[in-house]
Amino acid sequence: MPPKKKPIDFEQSLKSLEELVNKMEQGDMSLEESLEAFQKGIALTRECQTRLAEAEQHVNLLIEENDQFRLEAFETDQDED
Repeated sequence: MPPKKKPIDFEQSLKSLEELVNKMEQGDMSLEESLEAFQKGIALTRECQTRLAEAEQHVNLLIEENDQFRLEAFETDQDED
């Protein structure tokens, strides 16, 4: 049985992604470095999306367990503009 993968820390992945984007925006990277950074950024983005989807599923299960399952649209401040 293969060892379990360590759970991904969402906040750390997001921070790493932000740092990577800032570094790329400076424009000081070679083409090879930029491609490598882009590839790492895609992987970090997918990790963050996966963690968010897992968190959403977990919340939905908790709500469903309490027989209060009701999906509602989530409104943000941007929705009001």
